[in-house]
Amino acid sequence: MAQIMSRAAWVLGSGAGIGLFPVAPATWASLAAVIVYGFSPMEEDSVGFFLLCGLGFLAGIWACQSLITDDDHDPKRAVWDEFSGMWITCLFLPKTFVWLAAAFVVFRVLDIWKPWPIRKLEALPGGLGIMADDALAGVVGAFGLNVIYRVLFLA
Repeated sequence: MAQIMSRAAWVLGSGAGIGLFPVAPATWASLAAVIVYGFSPMEEDSVGFFLLCGLGFLAGIWACQSLITDDDHDPKRAVWDEFSGMWITCLFLPKTFVWLAAAFVVFRVLDIWKPWPIRKLEALPGGLGIMADDALAGVVGAFGLNVIYRVLFLA
């Protein structure tokens, strides 16, 4: 059973192996996440999507923790944080190509740049530190994009 759980943690934490890509694994994981969501039957404000974001975050803490080694506290192969953060960025936005593309770009910029206080969350221990900064990047991205959407289209 322990071996099955270890394998499941690796599969989830690495984004089914996307984390092994030699170039830009986090960007590829973010792209995979937005594509999966884009083709899913879930709506941007559905209970199912909220559960995916919340449970995905919690499962990511466990899965990414399993990929940490003594020499690497934030391994590049741990990309589930990108999946989770990308989905959080999409909350409440219309599920159209333009808004999904905007969410992708905004999330990647925030994830790479890590403005304060996003970068501070990396200091949290273990899998929580890996997941928390991307979750906050997702929240910041969702907030900003939703303000733009509501000002431009719902005002």
